[in-house]
Amino acid sequence: MEILIKLSQFLLSLSFLIILHELGHFIPAKLFKTRVEKFYLFFDVKFSLFKKKIGDTVYGIGWLPLGGYVKISGMVNESIETEQLNSEPQPWEFRSKPAWQRLIIMLGGVTVNFILAFVIYIGMTYAYGDLYISNKDMDHGVWVQSPILQEAGMKNGDKIVAVDGREIDRFNDVGYAIMMGHQVEVERNGAKENIDLPVNLLGQMSDGNKGGLVALRVPFVVVAFSEEGDQTNAQVLQLKDQVKSVNGVNTPFVDQVQAVLAENKGKVVPAVIERDGKELTVDLKIDQDGKLNLFYAPVLTIDTLEKMGLYHISQVKYSLGESVTVGINKGVEKVGGYFDQLKKIVKPETGAYKGVGGFKAIYDIFPSVWSWEYFWNITALLSIMLGVMNLLPIPALDGGHVMFLLYEMITGRKPSDKFLENAQMVGFFILIGLLLFANGNDIYKAIFK
Repeated sequence: MEILIKLSQFLLSLSFLIILHELGHFIPAKLFKTRVEKFYLFFDVKFSLFKKKIGDTVYGIGWLPLGGYVKISGMVNESIETEQLNSEPQPWEFRSKPAWQRLIIMLGGVTVNFILAFVIYIGMTYAYGDLYISNKDMDHGVWVQSPILQEAGMKNGDKIVAVDGREIDRFNDVGYAIMMGHQVEVERNGAKENIDLPVNLLGQMSDGNKGGLVALRVPFVVVAFSEEGDQTNAQVLQLKDQVKSVNGVNTPFVDQVQAVLAENKGKVVPAVIERDGKELTVDLKIDQDGKLNLFYAPVLTIDTLEKMGLYHISQVKYSLGESVTVGINKGVEKVGGYFDQLKKIVKPETGAYKGVGGFKAIYDIFPSVWSWEYFWNITALLSIMLGVMNLLPIPALDGGHVMFLLYEMITGRKPSDKFLENAQMVGFFILIGLLLFANGNDIYKAIFK
């Protein structure tokens, strides 16, 4: 069932984005009286799952869910017939239209992608508002989960003040800021300290150092017992027990419990637990790996954490007018953030290219339970990614067509159809290479990591 839910969200989001992107090309093409021969969701290699001709256009659904396309008459790309190049341009063909009309047709897809993302962020802001923890309220500091950050010098309990000189207002933004940053300013025991982050932080994260970077410090709460191995602790502990101290050391948080367990491997030690509002003392058996042979809750719900008095949750609701401004600002931040990610990817020293993923990586970001909030948030982000990627000046992408059109409009000289055909073929092979690299990364991680 979980796989079905993830797959349904993945296909629904992908289909929604493809159809709207292609409509961005289709509508201006029809407005400028340019014939559209095909409008397809997914690729129809050899055959289609569905097709129907209405007017001059065949509408269909292909069987290969790697994207979609509109085939515009006279548009020079990798699919144009050679005989068409040898004939005179017809009035209904793309190549016979003025450069400014062709530019609008080519920019239509990415324009729709960006508008869609902004509309989604505006709608989500109005519907859900903002739920966050102020970074200034992080009195207990953070739980440093990443070994990479620990090696860099960060410690549990550090308060994140700023990243690259920019103060972080909300804890929700800390993880991404660190991932994209170079230096973190922390407050430790009342003193501030700057910690340099590894240049290849993203590369190391892709090399198997998975999991979060920093998280909320939360209590150690028993949620399940392992059915294998030593059952000693299962006889003295119960579900929902909260570990308060181990071997005389106060351990209000998971990271502190882990540290004490690691120091007492293979021992039986006293521990204070809280059960039903009362404190009890029990003996815990720690195995040679520093484990208790049980499962604890590393993450509790926001409401629970607030009720326990650990964190103050701030919630802001917006009017429709306010949502427009806030939503647009969120969209601008996401677009800028994605460009920052691309900058990291093209720098080999960052190792960020190792994290590039294909369709499996996109599938994996959808939750295994249906959530419209998560669905629309992911769809907005994917829409931005689709828009930015299509703007890259690579022949066969919208950005490649735009590049040649701008050259024509500036110089007054139109590249020959043969040149454009060859450029499209080069761009097509570049795209195939990128597709193989991204999905090859997915396969490599699935097999070896």
